[in-house]
Amino acid sequence: MAKNEFLHYVSPLARRNASEAMLAIFSEQRKFSTWRRLWLALAEAQKELGLDISDDALQQMQEHLDDVDFKAIEHYEEKLRHDVVANIHAFADKAPAARKIIHLGATSCFVTDNTDLILMREAGTLVLRYLANIIDRLAQFARQYQSMPTLGFTHFQPAQPTTVGKRACLWCYDFYLDIEHLESIIAKLPFRGVKGTTGTQASFLTLFDGDKAKVQRLDRRVAEKMGFDEMLPLCGQTYSRKIDAFVVSALAGIAGSVHKFANDLRLLANLKEIEEPFEAHQVGSSAMAYKRNPMRSERATGLARFVMSLASSPLQTHAEQWLERTLDDSSNRRLVLPESFLAIDGMLNLVLNITDGLVVNDNVIDQHLRAELPFMATEEILMAAVKAGGDRQAVHERIREHSLAASRQVKQFGKENDLIDRLAADPLFKNVDLGQVLDPHKYIGLAAEQVDEFTRTLVEPVRKRYADYLGMKAEVRV
Repeated sequence: MAKNEFLHYVSPLARRNASEAMLAIFSEQRKFSTWRRLWLALAEAQKELGLDISDDALQQMQEHLDDVDFKAIEHYEEKLRHDVVANIHAFADKAPAARKIIHLGATSCFVTDNTDLILMREAGTLVLRYLANIIDRLAQFARQYQSMPTLGFTHFQPAQPTTVGKRACLWCYDFYLDIEHLESIIAKLPFRGVKGTTGTQASFLTLFDGDKAKVQRLDRRVAEKMGFDEMLPLCGQTYSRKIDAFVVSALAGIAGSVHKFANDLRLLANLKEIEEPFEAHQVGSSAMAYKRNPMRSERATGLARFVMSLASSPLQTHAEQWLERTLDDSSNRRLVLPESFLAIDGMLNLVLNITDGLVVNDNVIDQHLRAELPFMATEEILMAAVKAGGDRQAVHERIREHSLAASRQVKQFGKENDLIDRLAADPLFKNVDLGQVLDPHKYIGLAAEQVDEFTRTLVEPVRKRYADYLGMKAEVRV
């Protein structure tokens, strides 16, 4: 880090968006201390299987897992031009008794690839907890408003009514699909293991004098020590970069859900129906003091667009890996893997904050619905008039005429929809209870019941799986 960070570019993901927890996962401290834990696990397993490794060596390694000397590493890397070798030397300075056995038989990807898998699993677990909390809060909101009628929209044009709660379930279901998908990926993330330079384990076969069983036990033992059940069946020098593509694709899917939710909320905010939280001293515009801009939703949308754009990069990296490996993956992955997680973390914090304080303007919702409801109720009015003794064709024609006239009043003169007044004044509809026909709850179908069913069958199992992590507080920065 520069002495004065304000003289150097710092990623907005770090300064403005990602949480401290996610930043810690992808920090240099976490990376290098994980490398040291891998070297210790390797040495311990090698000793267990008969290699001559002293207890002093293991003890010194254990004592210096976290006191990383970054200046020493920087000094070694300037000279050696290799970050892994620089870390080996810096670790050996702290644990001199282990100098001759640190990294014994391993290739750089033993620490770099295994660490990436460890960190992605940890970061993915944090993302899952965000998703569980968002699902929980959207479901709570949906239950609160499950029976409140609201104007539906198709093509952003007025359509058949739904309910505020049912619409929230649509958002919630997207995040449900995301949590199910990411759970399966994180649960199956494999450990690269101890595979050697090109994945053949030849160096370890030499170390154990050709004992194949010990080489295989070494691989499994190190995976166990690092907390992995799943192991790669084989690899080249690196694990298949398609695994990265699967992970980032899942994150891009989450970003798509965030984008949809945030865009919908921005549209509803324009209609003044539902708004994101707005703090007492928050400024919406530097010029237009009255404005209440949906800045959280807008920021989440921008971050989501960024992550969606990253989805193709790991696939290209995978496709470009020549034979057992090439190094053009390194610089790309140092950007794509952490930044996709940091951006997802930032946007989910925003969504968590938004879902904690959604503002529902029920009077505006009712006003908009009732302005359009007369047109939507015409079929009900037609049936009621026929049941009251009217001629179906004559009634249909009269409704058509009155509807066109009312629409003209709205569109050409900016007046209110007076269709019901026109129908009430028409003798053909004198026996129709127009007030009863205009009850909005007649037009929401099974929306309220769908909220109950969705919550019971899909949300409750998520709540049970993540019961210990519900109640997470958003960490919105700046």
